Amino acid sequence: MLIVVAGASGFLGTALTAELTAQGHLVVALRRSLHPVKPEEWDPSRGLVDHDLIARSDVVINLSGSPISAWPRTAKRKHAILRSRVECTATLADAIAAAANPPVFLSASGMSWYGTDRGSDVLRESSTAGQGFLAGVAHAWEAAAQEAIDAGARVVFLRTSLVLNRAGGALKIMKVPFSFGLGGRLGSGRQYFSHISLRDWVGAAVHLINSDVHGGVNMANPNPVTNREFTRALGRALKRPAFIPVPAWALRFVLGSIADDLLGSLRLEPQALVESGFKFHDATIEATLQNALND
Repeated sequence: MLIVVAGASGFLGTALTAELTAQGHLVVALRRSLHPVKPEEWDPSRGLVDHDLIARSDVVINLSGSPISAWPRTAKRKHAILRSRVECTATLADAIAAAANPPVFLSASGMSWYGTDRGSDVLRESSTAGQGFLAGVAHAWEAAAQEAIDAGARVVFLRTSLVLNRAGGALKIMKVPFSFGLGGRLGSGRQYFSHISLRDWVGAAVHLINSDVHGGVNMANPNPVTNREFTRALGRALKRPAFIPVPAWALRFVLGSIADDLLGSLRLEPQALVESGFKFHDATIEATLQNALND
């Protein structure tokens, strides 16, 4: 297949494009340009992308967006986080809608669609939407693809949880305090920590390309753990102590509103993946960490 990928150079995009290429697909990575002249160049800030390239493609994958982990999360940063996601998605959706035979559209989203803290509630794709800044971003992000949906394209929203791999993402940062013997739970440690291995995330994305699934999809391990359970498992995997807790007040003092993202509880269930026949390689936190740390 001809597969167009936006955000191909990022943590997830690099791994996914490598797998798609290995499977024999032709992958075209979009790259930003202020003056797009080549088919692979685009400028989402002005809604510019090569419509002929999109029309010829079988699948379009959107993984673009300004990093949400940047600190401090100022008003300017919040605007960039929202604008970058909406512009990229809307630009691609517009081109997909203009195609005579609209390609499949896999568009990134986040588990924050469900909010920041839903306690121990099990969150399936049919669960209600959440509230808060990141939830609002995810809602606008998905809504920006509506034009492609209206044109009859099969659109899948990848509501991604924390993707664990030593090459990047959250785990690369989480390992640091453990290296100095300072690992420990965050706050009470009772908050649920939805996650997925990079290997399973890539496998799930490929599975969704070849399935008939549409709408929101929880990209998460079927066995979420609490922060306390994750901390203990990571300590065992790294052979480091994990008994120094980080109080909630300290996180809020240092990180401000970003601390709520770490202290909140989201217990995702990947119902759409499971029911469509996807098989996880790393279905436990122990398997996930073993793969993440040794891959």
